[in-house]
Amino acid sequence: MTDTARLSPAEPAHRQVSVLRPHPRVSLLLHRRSAAVALALVLLLGVVMLVSACVGQAYVSPGEVWHTLRTGSGPHELVVGELRVPRIVLGALVGGALGVAGALVQAVTRNPLASPDVIGVGHGAAAATVFALATGAVSSPGALPAVSVAGGLAAAALVYVLAWRHGMQPSRFVLTGVGIGVALGAVVQLYLTDSELEAAEQVKLWLTGSLNGRGWEQAGPLAVVCLLCLPGLVWASRAVRPLGLGPETAASLGVRVDRARLGLTVLGVVLAATATGAAGPIGFVALTAPQLARRLTRTPQLPLLSSALTGAVILVGADLAARTLLPPLEIPVGALTSLVGGPYLLWLLGRR
Repeated sequence: MTDTARLSPAEPAHRQVSVLRPHPRVSLLLHRRSAAVALALVLLLGVVMLVSACVGQAYVSPGEVWHTLRTGSGPHELVVGELRVPRIVLGALVGGALGVAGALVQAVTRNPLASPDVIGVGHGAAAATVFALATGAVSSPGALPAVSVAGGLAAAALVYVLAWRHGMQPSRFVLTGVGIGVALGAVVQLYLTDSELEAAEQVKLWLTGSLNGRGWEQAGPLAVVCLLCLPGLVWASRAVRPLGLGPETAASLGVRVDRARLGLTVLGVVLAATATGAAGPIGFVALTAPQLARRLTRTPQLPLLSSALTGAVILVGADLAARTLLPPLEIPVGALTSLVGGPYLLWLLGRR
């Protein structure tokens, strides 16, 4: 049975929700516009992924793409099955993880300008990677993602410890993250200045953020982390609602504010650090995706599912543009997202 109810007589029509009753003792609230937006984003993501699989230096028709994926063989197996599809799947996973991570951090800080990059996750991952390359602690390139994940988590933990003072204040949390990020960025620049040319070029390529040359080896661990985080994200979708009303109101509703903030932050940092380890630091996706999703759904809280889908669409589309804008030259997708995200950040700063 489905009943439609308004939150209040004065609320606009787009705030209508559907009450789903799959069982007499179970009822679920479904925001109809959010559901419609999520469905539209799923369809858009499918279209963008299909176009990305078809378009490149060698065009492959959609029918040939389907035949290659279905049979696992054919004349386009190398281009489609080994080069494009793993890269597209990784882009969708990285974009989705960054979109959710950005939504969680912005929900904790109640600041649309906050993102995992602001709290030092990207800088920590970069510093750890640079340290591993400089000292020779990592002999295999395949181990670098694990090193960057550890660095991102360590930087976020340091920020949280330094920002804690009789509870966590979001403004102090963000400012501490900015300070730690600046310090770690200086460490990276110092290494690039004094290191050998070959090692410096390797670090610079990783710092730009790119999906080129990456595939199932990076997508598999990221997919496992996302699946392990699913129960936490189900909890987070409920936890962000009272936090959006303010800490005092949330506390009066019985919410343990500091514990909820810590849980949301840990989830966001784990997803952002793992995504950074898989593809390098890709800027502005975590910043823009939650705000675009919120404007599409018109919900008072940041929608996690729509944020993930928006991030996936943004990154897969940006990677498609990075591959095809200046053939045969390929632009690192991190540079392209930063180029587009900069004006968006200025627009956000210009708003009240």
